[in-house]
Parts: sequence; C-alpha cells; structure tokens
Amino acid sequence: MSDANGTIQEKSEILFLYDSIYSIPNGDPFTGEQRYDEETKKVLVSDVRIKRFIRDFLLAENEMENEKEHEIYVKSVEAEGEGSSSAARVEQLQEKYEEISDDGEALLQKCVDVRLFGAVSTATEEMSVNLTGPVQFALLNPSLNKVNLRMHQNTSVFKSDVSKQRGAIGTTSVVPYGVLQVHGWVNPFSARHTGLSDEDLTLMFRTLWDSVNNANTRSKSNQSSLLLLQIVYDDPRDKLYRVDDYVDLDPKDGKKEEQLRGPADFSFDFSRLHEAVQDEKVEEVRYHTALDEVKDNLLSGAASEKFTPIEWRA
Repeated sequence: MSDANGTIQEKSEILFLYDSIYSIPNGDPFTGEQRYDEETKKVLVSDVRIKRFIRDFLLAENEMENEKEHEIYVKSVEAEGEGSSSAARVEQLQEKYEEISDDGEALLQKCVDVRLFGAVSTATEEMSVNLTGPVQFALLNPSLNKVNLRMHQNTSVFKSDVSKQRGAIGTTSVVPYGVLQVHGWVNPFSARHTGLSDEDLTLMFRTLWDSVNNANTRSKSNQSSLLLLQIVYDDPRDKLYRVDDYVDLDPKDGKKEEQLRGPADFSFDFSRLHEAVQDEKVEEVRYHTALDEVKDNLLSGAASEKFTPIEWRA
C-alpha cells in the first residue's frame, strides 16, 4: 500500500530463510572464520552480509541487458585526487542528474539502495545528507539449528613468502549444514524520507531470493533460498514480540540439530507463527517459497487464511 507519492505506508517485519551446505555463510572480516555463537552453537549472519548480497546482485544485473538500470550508491568508486569514495560517488550522481545536482537528498534518493537502507553523505557541508533506511535487518542473525563447525584445511599453489618453496596451508571453519533465518523490519515513517516504494520492496525481495540462489563464490556457492515471509501490520504503530522466534525446526528420525545435513532431515514447525499472526494487529502474511512441501506445511495451520503469496515474476 502506497500514498499519493508512491511511498509505502505499511509497517511490516521480514523473515527470510535459506540453507547452507558445507560453506561459510558469513566469515569474520578479520579472521576469515565463520561468525559463531559459542554458547548457543548457532551460526551468525550479519546485516551487512545480507545488504551486500542485494547490492552485488543488482550491480551484476546492471552489467546485463536490462530495460532498467539499478542506481546503486554504495559501490566501489575510483576517486580522483583527495576525498572520500562517498564524495566521488556524489560527484558521479551530480554529473548524471544535473537538474538536481545541488540537492543532496534528491540525488541519493535516485539510488535504490538508499531508498531501502538509507545513506550518509559528507561530500561537502552543503551536500551533507543523513537518511535512515526504512529497511533494516538484525545486526546478527542466528541459525535455527545448532551447528558443530568443521575445520577444513587447504593448500595454496602460490608461495606465501619469497623464502617458501611451496604453497601456503590454510585452515578455516566450515558449516556442515545450517538453516539461516534473517529478521528484518520495514518502517513507513522512515520511508517518507527516502521515498521507498512498493516496487522497491518487491525488487528487494526478488533480489534477496535470487542473490542467495546464485551466489557463486567458493564460500557461498552451496546455498539455497527456502522461504520468505512478510508480516504486515494493520496499524504502523503495532508490533508483535520476538517475530524471529516464531519458526522452529523439527528434526526427523531422532536426529539432533547438529546432525542435520539437508531438508530431508527435518520439517519446519510453524505452529508458533500461526498462533502469533492470529492477533488482530496482523493484517496479512505474504510469503514466497519454491518448495511445495514448505508451502503445504505453511498453509496447513490455524491462521492459513491470513497467508497470501507475494507477487512474483511470471
């Protein structure tokens, strides 16, 4: 639902589930090791990793022949001379959109990632902009299942040092199998400042889904999107408690969570989700999945009448 200017008015929360098999869903930038909660034994994925999935996929689409180019603010920029990459990016936007070159906020709103996630620009004092993004994800998102990390060693063909005659040996932690759940929020009050539209949000959902399915780096290639949920509130001031606690895994054949190795080893338990969304605060729950078993399970609960499919490409 949008206002007269096309800006969204609905408040909602997002749950996005995907699985990862013998990969590294989110390595720590300092150590390269998988982010992990030692106490709960759950894998962690950061909000930055999720936003990077989205931005990188949109940039990749720009390199293909598309009818519409996605303007992205946060990307690598070859800056000339002194100044931040933010300043260089603003200069690029000013050259491209001359008619609004003196309006920093309007310039940034040309970028879909700004309309979604917000941005800060300190290019000059006159062009200083600070926009809070209406779409945010949890800082760290724990997996639904406990995981015992596996140590993986590999060798490099290239020498690690001029004094070495052989390639280096590296060790890293790998996730045998994890069901990752990403929790997000869509805030219509912040959307007024960035101009987030329903079209932008639909694009983000499709991109998030596709970016995980098509990740082809060594550490991310064995991942698959499972389920996307958007819990829409009747009133933008409403809120349910702990939406990220509504979906459970039910291991099969007496397996422990650490022993799961694929969807055949468990089923989703949506009973707490169905109980929660029966609350009058919830207008509807929009969903997308490509798995018939997940869809049938999701729609078999007590609140199934509140579930409607997200509009997807034909």
